[in-house]
Amino acid sequence: FINSSYVYSKNSNEIYEKIDLFGEVLETIKKEYVDEVNQADIMDSAINGLLQSLDPYSAYMSPKSFEGMQTDTKGEFGGLGIEIGMESGVVKVISPIDGTPASNAGIKAGDYIVRINGEQVRGKSLTEAVELMRGLIGSEIKLTIRRKDEKKALEFKIKRAIIEVKSVEARIIGDKKEIGYLRLKSFNQNSDKQLIKNINNFEKNKKLIGYILDLRNNPGGLLTQAISISDFFLNDGEIVSTKGRKI
Repeated sequence: FINSSYVYSKNSNEIYEKIDLFGEVLETIKKEYVDEVNQADIMDSAINGLLQSLDPYSAYMSPKSFEGMQTDTKGEFGGLGIEIGMESGVVKVISPIDGTPASNAGIKAGDYIVRINGEQVRGKSLTEAVELMRGLIGSEIKLTIRRKDEKKALEFKIKRAIIEVKSVEARIIGDKKEIGYLRLKSFNQNSDKQLIKNINNFEKNKKLIGYILDLRNNPGGLLTQAISISDFFLNDGEIVSTKGRKI
């Protein structure tokens, strides 16, 4: 005979002992670790470690990372419309997107962004620079640009607008037997619409014999979009099912 209340009490005590131990470890790190650490970051890592010990797919998202995820899956944001990268610690414009505020203002590929609203960019990460350039739709931003063959820095005042994330890259490949190539970069709110739009354009070509759906390096996204896109290509059958403890 096992007294269930005793078992419950024993398990509860073990859990509280572990919590106390964790608190001691955290306090020791705070006082004695060689470098000063951000305790909030440590807590985030601890929570994430807890979830990842369950399976490879469970993870914790901080409020900041969750906000970024929402922007990615929404498929649009308030911004300027430029693809950027880092070169020698400076933000470099890879390409302005046609029809966006940056393109209309005259920003060119190869330009170096040295200041954003008067704030020095050198020393900042690419993510930090992106965060400075994104903002409320209709709000104004000032970019200071260095351009090759221009002696003086150029200044651009640009109003942010809705920038749609292009998640589908499409083209026709082949000569006599043509194939529609569709690269799906992510599953955001606009992915199925973008995919169907490109397929409808392909259908105007009578020589088309099939499609290649390229999902390489696709990090995922909205399950509803994955279902919608799969449903477009499948005639019947179950696409996805979920199971929980009580199902």
